[in-house]
Amino acid sequence: MRFSVLGSGSKGNCTLVEAGTTRLLIDNGFSGKELIARLHSIDVRPETLTAIVVTHEHDDHVKGIGVVSRRFNLPVYANAATHRAAEQRVGQVRERHEFGTGESFTINDLHIHPFAVSHDTADPVGFVVSDGRSALGYCTDTGTITRLIRHHLRNCRALVLEANHDLQMLQQGPYPFPLKQRVLSIQGHLANNDSLEFAGCLINERLRALVLAHLSEINNDPNLVRAEARRRLPTGEGVQVFVAEQWRAGPVLEIEP
Repeated sequence: MRFSVLGSGSKGNCTLVEAGTTRLLIDNGFSGKELIARLHSIDVRPETLTAIVVTHEHDDHVKGIGVVSRRFNLPVYANAATHRAAEQRVGQVRERHEFGTGESFTINDLHIHPFAVSHDTADPVGFVVSDGRSALGYCTDTGTITRLIRHHLRNCRALVLEANHDLQMLQQGPYPFPLKQRVLSIQGHLANNDSLEFAGCLINERLRALVLAHLSEINNDPNLVRAEARRRLPTGEGVQVFVAEQWRAGPVLEIEP
C-alpha cells in the first residue's frame, strides 16, 4: 500500500491512497485543474482513480469533490450528516454512498474504517485504511486526541496527523479572540505539542511513517515543526517523519506490511 499527501492546509487538503488497482482520494479541497496537476507530479493519471472518501464538509476538504466526481465518474463516500452539510457546496456527484461512523466498509482492494474525531462540523471522521497487510491512519481537524482516536490509530504503520499550530504563535498572532478560542477548543485543531506527544506514543508501538499535516500558514512554521519533531520524538526507531506542504504534493510513501 502507498500514499501521498497531495496538499494540506487551509487552502486545500487531499491525500491519495492506493493498493492493487484501487486508488482513493481522502477529501479534495483543490480545483479539478490543480488536483490533476498534483496527480501528474507523482505520475498518477486521474482516470485511474477509484473513489473519494470524505472526512467532513469544510471547504478546504470538499470544494473540489463535485467537479472531480463528475469529470472522472468517481463515487463519493461520506456519512449522511456530511453529505447533507456538503451538498450545496459539492453539488451533483457521480454516485453518492453513505457509511455509518464507526462502521467499516470496503472499496475494492481497500478496507476503510471511519472513526469519530472532535471538530466543529456535522459528523467529522478520521480513517484507518488497510489492504489487509498494513494500515494507514488519517486524522486531521480534531481539537483533541480522544481515547477512541488512540484506540483506532495504535496499530497503524503510517499516519497522517494534524499539527496545526504552535500555541505561542497562535496566542500572539493576528487572529481575533473568538477565532483563537475556536482553534484552541476541543472541537478546533490540534497543537504541535499535543500532536507530537501522541505520535511519540505510537512510535513506541508500530508507527514507521509519520506525516505531520494541516499546518496553519499564520500560526505555525514547517521548520519549527521539524525542529520540535526532532526534539520530542524517539530517535533510532527507523521512523520516517515528513511535514506536508500546502503548495505541492508530498512524496509517495510505501507502507511496510
